[in-house]
Amino acid sequence: MIKKIINCGLVVVLMSCVPSKKKEIKGQVSQDNSIYIPLPKTITSPKDNLSNPEKVILGKLLFYDPILSGNKDVACATCHHPNFGYAEGIDLSIGVNGKGLSRNREFIKPNDIPFAKRNAHTVLNTAFNGIGLDGEYNPKNAPMFWDAREKSLEEQAIGPIKSMEEMRGKLISEDEILDTVVNRLKNIPEYVSLFRKAFPNEKGITRVHLAKAIASFERTLVTNNSRFDQFVAGDEDALSFGEKQGFRLFKKAGCNNCHNGPMFSDYKMHVLGVPDNEKLTISDSGFEKRYAFRTPSLRNLRYTAPYMHTGKFKDLQKVLEFYEDVSSGVSQNPHVSNEELDTLTRKIKLKVRDMRPIISFFNSLNSTSFDKNIPKSVPSKLQVGGNID
Repeated sequence: MIKKIINCGLVVVLMSCVPSKKKEIKGQVSQDNSIYIPLPKTITSPKDNLSNPEKVILGKLLFYDPILSGNKDVACATCHHPNFGYAEGIDLSIGVNGKGLSRNREFIKPNDIPFAKRNAHTVLNTAFNGIGLDGEYNPKNAPMFWDAREKSLEEQAIGPIKSMEEMRGKLISEDEILDTVVNRLKNIPEYVSLFRKAFPNEKGITRVHLAKAIASFERTLVTNNSRFDQFVAGDEDALSFGEKQGFRLFKKAGCNNCHNGPMFSDYKMHVLGVPDNEKLTISDSGFEKRYAFRTPSLRNLRYTAPYMHTGKFKDLQKVLEFYEDVSSGVSQNPHVSNEELDTLTRKIKLKVRDMRPIISFFNSLNSTSFDKNIPKSVPSKLQVGGNID
């Protein structure tokens, strides 16, 4: 792996390269012998997609440009908008044939496009997906999506473009959509120039270049200086008394059995028996059709409600109440038997009186230090962000 330090002068990358005045330590050893470390200050890029300013600029424009969708009405930013922490604030996404943003988004009638299958993850900190307890990670083997079906941001960037309900629509087949998008980009002189600058030693616009540019932009969307990061780096005053109490109760309840490491995720699949979303006509059976789903990060939860892969729980109180219930060994999904529930659910020792302090602790994982600047225009001259007005 090559550690790529982001250029301090690049205005689109909102990360500080100024050394902290406080002495930074590797982590803190708590009474339960668990080690907690901050997110890394630098970003690791794949060897075949090292970052440069031109690539990031190009990727950002592509992220906001609906030219990538089949009907030219949906952009990546439609469902991952900076105003909502690069998530969207609704349970299931409305992609193709939709209008509006977040809670105001609805299908245009008549409509024969289904809802997206799962709740949209935030893009924030996906650069660190797969990070271990020691702070090490491989960007070429970083699990993406709720079922980890893709293994890098480069692969993830292409997925929604090929998805019928998210960006592709029904007018163009899955086999043709990427070639169609690439040909569109080749016919826009500004994109031809931007790709040439981003990939100076390579010729032409390809689907590989498309994915690499978007991934390079997404890797700049990090919040690696939250108050919790400051706390575990040695600043005892970064957390309030109540937040420190919540952190202790979080561990005491056994939440850290799955929500661990710098991203508060073990990146493993777990069967929890989460109830289905009634908007879907078919039950979502998840990873390997076992009703298993990847542990999500707990960072920036203020932006990612409603919660779980179904978006069924509107607030964190409901999430914790679900875990309290499932710890009794009773599944809330009729397609998941009690015996199929992950054995770790039985180790959860969550009490109602502990929920408020734990939620207070979650607030220390929030951060507003990410790129919120929206381009005024995109090279296609289409509406920035898609049909979101």
